[in-house]
Amino acid sequence: MAAENTYDLVVIGSGPGGYTAAVKASGLGMTVACVEKEARPGGVCLNVGCIPSKALLDSSEIYAMLKSGLSAHGIRVTDPTLDLAAMMTRKDQVVEALTGQVRKLLEAGRVTLLQGTARVMDPHRVEVTGGDGGIRVLEAKFILLATGSAPVLVPGLEFDEDRIVSSTGALKFSEVPKTLGIIGGGYIGLELGSVWQRLGAKVTVIEMLPQIAASLDGQISRALKSILDKQGMGFRLKTTVTHAEVFEGGVTLTLESSGKQEVMEFDRVLVAVGRKPLTKELGLEAIGVNMVEKTGQVRIDVNYQTSVPSIYAVGDMVPGPMLAHKASAEGIAAVEAMAGLSSEVSYDTLPSVVYTWPEVAGVGLTEEQVKAREIPYVAGAYPFSGNARARCMGETDGLVKILSHARTDRILGVHMIGPRVSEMIAEAVMAMEMGASSEDIARTIHSHPTFSEALMEAAGAVQRQLKK
Repeated sequence: MAAENTYDLVVIGSGPGGYTAAVKASGLGMTVACVEKEARPGGVCLNVGCIPSKALLDSSEIYAMLKSGLSAHGIRVTDPTLDLAAMMTRKDQVVEALTGQVRKLLEAGRVTLLQGTARVMDPHRVEVTGGDGGIRVLEAKFILLATGSAPVLVPGLEFDEDRIVSSTGALKFSEVPKTLGIIGGGYIGLELGSVWQRLGAKVTVIEMLPQIAASLDGQISRALKSILDKQGMGFRLKTTVTHAEVFEGGVTLTLESSGKQEVMEFDRVLVAVGRKPLTKELGLEAIGVNMVEKTGQVRIDVNYQTSVPSIYAVGDMVPGPMLAHKASAEGIAAVEAMAGLSSEVSYDTLPSVVYTWPEVAGVGLTEEQVKAREIPYVAGAYPFSGNARARCMGETDGLVKILSHARTDRILGVHMIGPRVSEMIAEAVMAMEMGASSEDIARTIHSHPTFSEALMEAAGAVQRQLKK
């Protein structure tokens, strides 16, 4: 039995990286404490990120379907009304249920969950203040940093969470804004923009780059913009915000593009230009933890070990895409490294999803990356307009695209835009993990009719190209 306040591992942060690592460590026989500064566990993802946003996306999707998507199915709905307060209550209930499950998971895993703000005193001690225990000092063989991230602040566009909001504020509007300006055309802006557009807002996305969701395969990004255009979302690409002014009824933005200025007024403005790691209050630099100067992230080695051997870091705190499933995988790998086990995260097969409608999902190299690396390749695509299940549901926008090595046929990347592709991408991830070829997918029998047949057909398109 460990002495009070003495543990094998202290995890700072209870988000997907932190709670997953804590439970894994306990399963490996370690005594574990997990420190969380908020009242509920789950971190940004469960409380103000992935989960509440998906709850609102699903609710708003149903509302949009009732408004305009059912007549083609022969269903007439007369004047559906929106009860935004009830929708927000449902979102909060989903969050409460899932954070409660995390608490139960930690308890079942014999992890001590402590509420308070953590500061790393030295390589083996963590001070916890506030919360449920005043001030206490925890001693640990290992410390895992998993505090997540926060929205990037833009000078002149400081959050008041009323007129100029972060993603957190955009999840809590008490009424639907007539006009919503979104600064940043990445995943967060597009998803939250979709929520409020479906509920009745006129949404304009302002992006300094020439395309939205710039990390996506170019063909998929262009298809997504085209579909969102048709849905009524406005875009100002290659455009920057030079000035913002809050007034009683909203926000005035001055935009600049190609040397020309334009002034637009919005009821509310969401600033979603990125996120930064939460490291400020941890005291890391004082104890010699090296940081990545450009990003403020923690510098780690292949085992997620920092420059201080007893301290590890995962998730949004370290380089790489800020994704919940990345954090979870890294949390497990870091704990296994502490235990002397061999473990790694396969970043080449790390999937990403954009939960607009239709959804977007991808894994592996984009076509632009394949070209830049001068890899000989073949691309095959199949549209959902040719998919029987998509036709039955009336969801024919989008396509599945496979990139395969021209000589070996090994799959290099898979990119999709279409109905429920968030559920389809796992097959592509598994195929790449197993070193599969497009022929392997083309020869795999898929149930009919299903959306996943589009993946099989795209693989067949690659095979036809290879045999020319």
